[in-house]
Order: sequence, then C-alpha cells, then structure tokens
Amino acid sequence: MSSYQLDLLSNLGINILLALSVYCPMATGQLSIGNAGFMAIGAYVSAILTVHLHLALFPSLIIGGITAGIIGVIVGFPALRLKGIFLAMATLGFGEIVRNFFMNFLTPLTGGAYGFRGIGSIPISISWIWGWVAFFLLFFFFLSRSRVGLAMMAAHDDETVSELIGIHIVLLKVSAFGVGAFIAGVAGGLYAHYYLYIEPEFFNVWESIHMVLYVIMGGMLTFWGGVLGAGIFTLLPEFLRFLLDWRGAFFGIAIIGLMIARPSGLITREMLRVSFWTPYRKGVKL
Repeated sequence: MSSYQLDLLSNLGINILLALSVYCPMATGQLSIGNAGFMAIGAYVSAILTVHLHLALFPSLIIGGITAGIIGVIVGFPALRLKGIFLAMATLGFGEIVRNFFMNFLTPLTGGAYGFRGIGSIPISISWIWGWVAFFLLFFFFLSRSRVGLAMMAAHDDETVSELIGIHIVLLKVSAFGVGAFIAGVAGGLYAHYYLYIEPEFFNVWESIHMVLYVIMGGMLTFWGGVLGAGIFTLLPEFLRFLLDWRGAFFGIAIIGLMIARPSGLITREMLRVSFWTPYRKGVKL
C-alpha cells in the first residue's frame, strides 16, 4: 500500500472518530461547533506525555481523551442553559479559546504558534487508528440498542416528554457532551502521533464545522450517518481530482443538492430498521 493510500485511510479513520464525537451530543439535541478544541486538548496532552514525560502511547491517548472528556463535562453544564444557535456559538467560542491557549501559553512545551515538533520519529501504524474506530463503532452499536440509547433518542425528539417519563435529561446531556469530548480527544492524540507535528491552526473553527457537516450530511439520527458523511467528505474530493480547479465547486454543488433532496441526511432510522432484530410474531406488522 502506497504512502498516499495509507494517509488517506488514516485521515478517513480520524474523521470517522471526529464525526462520532459530534454525533454523541447531537443525538441528545445539542449542536457543538467546538469539538476541534477537544481534539486539540487530546492532541497536545498526549504529545506532551509521550515527548516530555516519556509515557507509553496507549496511556497517553487515554489520559488525553479523559482530559478532554472532563473539560467537556465542565463545558456541558453551562451549555444546558443554551439551545440551537446560541449553544453553537458558545461552543464555537470555546474552541477558539482552546486554540489561542495552545498558541500563546505552554510555549516551552508545545512550541506555540510555531508548532509542536519532534512528537516521534516514526508515525503510528494505521492499525492504531482503525482499532479505535472499530472500538467506538461497537460501542455505539450496542449503545443504540440499550436503554441509554433509547433515552438519547427520546431526549432528541422531545425533551419535555422525556423528563415526564423519568429520563434524567441533565445527566444524559452532560454525559453525552463528555463522551463526545473524550472521542475527539482520542482522535486528536492519534492525529498528533500519526503526523508527528501539530500546530494550533490545525484545530480552527473550520475543522469543527467539517465535523458537524459529516453528521448532517450522513444522517443526524444514527451514528452510521456520521460514518458515511466522514467517508464522503474524505474520499469524494480525492475521486474528483480530475476536475482540477472545479473540484471544490462541484463538491459544494453536490452538498447543496443533497441537502435539498435529503434534508435528514443520507441515512435515517427507518432505513436501518432490519426485521431480524425484532422477533417475528404472526399477525404483527413489523
């Protein structure tokens, strides 16, 4: 496999993780445009641990993810007071705060605006990235079929009714925010140790917007939508290279057309309802 193909598959795996990090809070009705900030936290914390403290890669990724998750929980509490565009703007501001923090502080450790160099001499193998992708896909697969997954769907559809039937909305939403931040932090750590160089500009607002677009394009109501959206955004521009300067314009037109034709995304819950998951009963329409 060529280095180009390896980079493409690695980038695809990281983008899938980032899409899942946005889907998690979005599944409870929360729109976060600050996940690039959580990604940056995971990337810098794990890089500092491996480079300056000589910690092994796996615990560094876990600690970086947990650090991002804890900060996500802290951000999640005040975010409960906000909804819609106000929540989106608040999380966008958080992402910019994190980016500027790593640009102007901890410079002896991170290199500041010049970037964090020397994270390693050899990139991590692609199996590291796709191992985490497989883990989180299994996690969301079983979560979607659990009571917690049903509670997340209910909170997304109607928060008031969910509270009336006994769902703890505050705990559910804050937990979703924290888990999403953890996943973004792990993705950031993998990104740092694959490309061996990071700088604050890698985690700007456009990175957060791309994560949201993965989920919106693929489908907001199932985690498979985020996976499909990340795949399209990562691979389609490469397949359109023959269009040269028109590639970006064609890609933009494709996105607009898709949003008009499929405003709910490419994948919906109804499309994923497979009869063999439900025991067949004679006379019952599935």
